[in-house]
Amino acid sequence: MGNKTLVVVGVLAAIFLFAVIIPGCAVVGSYNGLVGSEQSVESQWGKVETQLQRRFDLVPNLIAAVQGSMTQEQAVFGEIAQARTHYADVEKTGTTEEKVQAANRYESAIARLLVVMENYPTLKSIDAVHDLMVQLEGTENRISTERTRYNDEVEIYNNKVKKFPSSIVASFTGFEKKAYFKADEGAQEAPKVELNTNVPTNTTR
Repeated sequence: MGNKTLVVVGVLAAIFLFAVIIPGCAVVGSYNGLVGSEQSVESQWGKVETQLQRRFDLVPNLIAAVQGSMTQEQAVFGEIAQARTHYADVEKTGTTEEKVQAANRYESAIARLLVVMENYPTLKSIDAVHDLMVQLEGTENRISTERTRYNDEVEIYNNKVKKFPSSIVASFTGFEKKAYFKADEGAQEAPKVELNTNVPTNTTR
């Protein structure tokens, strides 16, 4: 084989390498990166749902413990019941975005209950109510932590969907941006569980 033939073969091999092999590896790498990142988002969402379910199971116990002493607050309990039913329905067949909206609605209803409970300070001195509120506080803290981690994973995934070259792969393979789990506007700190059980006493003699 002559020198000219070797040169031609080398040029063709280089063209093949840079035109086919390297781009192909880049496409496969980008696709696998998108798949892995999407799986991380879904895995983290599962952890969020675990804590949302814990809240979902806990709140009825809290309502049962306080409802008898809050007979004038039926509107609050009705709001929670409706939000809870809606969340249960969406949880079965809804998208992640729909579940986020339903969770925020339920969260707002719980926040309303906790605000109203401030009008009944003696309730929190009851051991059963206090214990339930401690559990609720822990649950809300865990939800906040898992929600932050979920949003971090979504940010990583969305960056891959937007940035070149994985953005090209994403556009051809159906990967789309995902929504963050954000609290409703004006309710970012709700529900806030207050455990101050100091009950004002009558000092009049």
